[in-house]
Amino acid sequence: ADVSRVERVVQFQGGGFLGIYSMDNEDSIRGEAFHLVIVDEAARIPEGAWTDAIMPTLADYDGRAILISTPNGKNWFWKEWIKGREGRADIMSWQAPTADNPNPRIRRAAELAKDRVSERTYQQEWLAQFVDDGSIFRNVQAAATAQEQGPVDGHTYVMGCDWGKYNDYTVLTVIDATTHQVVCFDRFNQIDYHLQLGRVKVLADRYQPDVIVAEKNAMGDPIIEQLFYEHGLPVQPFVTTNASKAKIIDSLSLAFERSSLAILNHPVLIGELQAYEAQRLPGGLLRYSAPDGMHDDAVISLALAWHAAQWANPVGQ
Repeated sequence: ADVSRVERVVQFQGGGFLGIYSMDNEDSIRGEAFHLVIVDEAARIPEGAWTDAIMPTLADYDGRAILISTPNGKNWFWKEWIKGREGRADIMSWQAPTADNPNPRIRRAAELAKDRVSERTYQQEWLAQFVDDGSIFRNVQAAATAQEQGPVDGHTYVMGCDWGKYNDYTVLTVIDATTHQVVCFDRFNQIDYHLQLGRVKVLADRYQPDVIVAEKNAMGDPIIEQLFYEHGLPVQPFVTTNASKAKIIDSLSLAFERSSLAILNHPVLIGELQAYEAQRLPGGLLRYSAPDGMHDDAVISLALAWHAAQWANPVGQ
């Protein structure tokens, strides 16, 4: 191999090469074409460096990227990491604390750091955790104590339904309104309406919910009508507006603050809750949504189920 320390390139006789680039000048990588890019401390580079400079270099060869980093709050790197937790075929995510390092000196350093740095710094720099920097939903991970379980005699159940078909997902969430715990979470897409209706019917037959709150939109309207008129299920349509969404999201946020709700430790549900954000509109109102490129179907389904649970068995009763 020919090694150029000046150009930081190793050229192999077989034709391939290994290059080292600095993101101090992201333009230095533009125009290149790679089979594989490895980005170290990816969370520290601007999002534009990834989307505008690095990502296009993979187009020629349908290349791959490995993004390695200590977390840096909940920025673009965190959003990419969350996508890998959603079970997508094109992205996979891993996470490990410093204490997992096989080097005993590094493990020792991680132990000593507990008493020498702030809690936030320790969580991010040593435990590789994405620190909550003002997300709408707080204490999400602490609330993930529920377990999937079947119906219990004497308990009241409710269901929330958020519809999707191709790009979005249909998510069905069942809450035990007696204990305020999520007991079932079903998420799917790429299936026809009549199959979606069938999956709702199966869950309804199993848990016999007192009420099913389902999003009323262009797709949900015919499903709701069939569930109500043909199957006699207790479906309550929910018309989504900015004001009505704000109401159920605020209620769900308060449930996490008060530890009134236990959820399943499901990576998609946890990821969507932690990513959910608010944008201040010119008129002063807040608009709630998932970040660009991410889903909020699990959040809305849970919020609808919690809304239903307040009807069936309000907190404190």
